[in-house]
Amino acid sequence: YWKTETIAVPEYLTIVRDDLYTVGEYPGTDEPYFRMIHSLKHIPACSLPTGLEFVRPTAEDLTDHIAACYPSERVSAQELRAYIWHPVFDPDLWIAVRDTEQKTIVASGIAEFDRRTGEGILDWIQVSPAYRRKGLGSLIVCKLLRRLESKAAFVTVSGKLRNPDNPRALYEACGFTGTVIWHIVTSEMKSGSSV
Repeated sequence: YWKTETIAVPEYLTIVRDDLYTVGEYPGTDEPYFRMIHSLKHIPACSLPTGLEFVRPTAEDLTDHIAACYPSERVSAQELRAYIWHPVFDPDLWIAVRDTEQKTIVASGIAEFDRRTGEGILDWIQVSPAYRRKGLGSLIVCKLLRRLESKAAFVTVSGKLRNPDNPRALYEACGFTGTVIWHIVTSEMKSGSSV
């Protein structure tokens, strides 16, 4: 909710809920996103595997880890440091898992908490490629849900529907439900340039 109050949608973007979307009606490049909700009533158990530890990452740690996990995504340490000034910032909701032998971050996540609405928001959740399919994505999500359960009334998450890593399946396995699809359409004049 807080983003709708603070972020202006650029003129070249059109956002349409799936039940109101018709192919071809909105010229441009369509990128569908999902949005899901967790009631915080049933949070799966999670345990940290041997050789790993939870740490509080810096903005630089998260920037490096996001870049290593998603080469096509670009977020700067300056952009992440700006999160500190968001009204939904909570330092306890920045977490990472570090390999104790390699001393490298192998999974990380950011959540936010809107005190006005009681909404927790999962934002950046990622696992290093070499550590995927070992339950670390679920571990990060469940740890953030546990940290939010005493504060939030519910938690939301969103992501690209066509992501080959299928984050939607991860969130469903962690108890998220109520999928709503949104189409983010970038107009023809803007789709060829970088956004």
